[in-house]
Formats: sequence, C-alpha cells, structure tokens
Amino acid sequence: MKILLDTHVWLWSISQPDRLGPGANQLLASLSTQVYLSAVSSWEITIKWRLGKLKLPGRPDALVQDSLTTNNFLNLDISHRHSCAVGDLPAHHGDPFDRLLVAQAVTEKLVFLTADKPLLAYPVSTFWAFD
Repeated sequence: MKILLDTHVWLWSISQPDRLGPGANQLLASLSTQVYLSAVSSWEITIKWRLGKLKLPGRPDALVQDSLTTNNFLNLDISHRHSCAVGDLPAHHGDPFDRLLVAQAVTEKLVFLTADKPLLAYPVSTFWAFD
C-alpha cells in the first residue's frame, strides 16, 4: 500500500506513536507499505514553528531529514499538477495545507492517513489514524 501522511499524523508517528491506533501503527511499520511525506508538511510545520505556534524537538529541516532517513519515508515534492488539482476539490475544508495534501493523494493515487474528520468528505482513499 502507498500512503501519504497528514502532517499531524506524521508528527505523532515520530513523537507520540501511542496517539495512533494499532492499525495505523501496523500500517506504518509494515515493510510492504510505502510511506510518503509531502513537502506540504515541511512547509506547514516550518511556518507554524517560525510563528511560535508549534513546538518541535529541533529545527524543521533536521526533523524532516531525520524522518526521511530513519523511517524510510519517501519524499513527495509539490508539483504544478498538485497545485492545480486543489481547484477540483469541493470546499469541505478551508486549510490550504490540508487541501493540497488531499490533492496530492488524489493525483498520486495514495491512501491518505489522517485524523482530521472533515477531510474524510473528500473523494480520496483514506485510512483513519485511530483505527
């Protein structure tokens, strides 16, 4: 299975894995799962960290690199195709980071691992983080 991590799920997976359900933790631990971390998430945490709205155990750039290396997460860059796909999404959620993550999941045919209920309304395959 190929999954895309929602930003909060990514942060929980590396700092508070007990917040995730056993199914989500098993999915993340499976050798057959390809786990993608989007540049959207690094952009989001960097902005929130810089504004003082998010505490991190270190600088965002180090956290991202460590996640990619230590957890074997795959990098997903932001493309124009992803950005334009946001325009095809209904207005279920106002957060631009979340909308871009959903657009990436749809465009790349990835299962979106999230704990954000409003995102379940989008036409994207999801895995509930508390399962």
